[in-house]
Amino acid sequence: MNAFQISWKNLKANRLTLALNLLLIAFGTGMLAMLLVGMRQVGERLRDNARGVDLVAGAKGSPLQLILSSIYFIDFPTGNISEENAHWLAVHPMVKKAVPLALGDNYAGFRIVGTDTGYVSLHALELAAGRFWTKPFEIVIGADVAQAQGVKVGDRIYGSHGLASDEDIHDDHAYTVTGILKKKGNAADNLVLTSLESVWEMHGAGGPREITCMLLQYRSRMAMVALPGLINRSTAMQAASPAKESARLFALIGVGVDAIRWFAVALMALAGVSVFVSLYDSLRERVYDLAVMRVMGASRGAIFAMILLEGTLLTILGSLAGILLGHGALHAIGHWQGSPQARVDGLVFLPEEGWLLVVSLLIGFVAALLPAIQAYRTDISETMSKI
Repeated sequence: MNAFQISWKNLKANRLTLALNLLLIAFGTGMLAMLLVGMRQVGERLRDNARGVDLVAGAKGSPLQLILSSIYFIDFPTGNISEENAHWLAVHPMVKKAVPLALGDNYAGFRIVGTDTGYVSLHALELAAGRFWTKPFEIVIGADVAQAQGVKVGDRIYGSHGLASDEDIHDDHAYTVTGILKKKGNAADNLVLTSLESVWEMHGAGGPREITCMLLQYRSRMAMVALPGLINRSTAMQAASPAKESARLFALIGVGVDAIRWFAVALMALAGVSVFVSLYDSLRERVYDLAVMRVMGASRGAIFAMILLEGTLLTILGSLAGILLGHGALHAIGHWQGSPQARVDGLVFLPEEGWLLVVSLLIGFVAALLPAIQAYRTDISETMSKI
């Protein structure tokens, strides 16, 4: 029987203690893995969706709400702006590119977005099948929409009024699917894109036509300084910076994330103490067994290594179980998340998670070090004389 088998047999000798230690380690590691993977995906999604957008102009209200609704499509818009204001922005000398968005309807929870080809080029969207829209009531759907609803090119679908409800269906106007987008890993995967005219005609905007917001790119550094203030002071619109509001959002989320992170660290520290106590108590119970092993030829170094192996083996097993538990929980959260735009993928593993295993290895090593030293120093003659 080798050292690994002996260590595992010793751990299994007290199954209740083994289970408790594994649970403590697994829960701590699992929460850290969830935070690491989840926050990485959220951060990448925030950056990817805001890429190429310097400023968002929309109705006055909460700047954060404007960014969430127009960049990430996970909140309600602050209102609408007139077509005249949108045109003023589009031709303004400080604006390099202006992309209009018109919101108001959804299809099975996926937002229907009226826009122009500028949105396609802004996010470098490509087609997996079909073609882009060329006239009203033709739509291009995101990859996740097609997969979730089983929609294909040529199908006809009906939108519902509002951004989430599927009760008030516009059954008098059907949309025809002309194209399906390639998966991009951003908000476009969960959108139904169409022309502005489709949204206007759907809501009978025969007179004044409105849009929800404009996504803007600066023409120069001077525009970055002057344009937001000009919009906020001189128009009925507000200007919001995706970079600034995203940083604000992360700051708000960060408080809760830090609290969970420190709780997970505390669990890991408690697990280390528990491993130390269990090994120390186990050593007192096995002192005669260790003495017999020494008599039969086991060296001090072998006994020392065996105790260390028990601690590291326990924490590594708990950490592996925790990482799998964390990914499973994250995948379940992503699957049951109500908003498709906010879903995370628990099947994504990061190289940085290897550090969780390294830290666990160190915790097990440190927790087992004192019991291992005590086992190393055990006097065979004195122990055997007590039998």
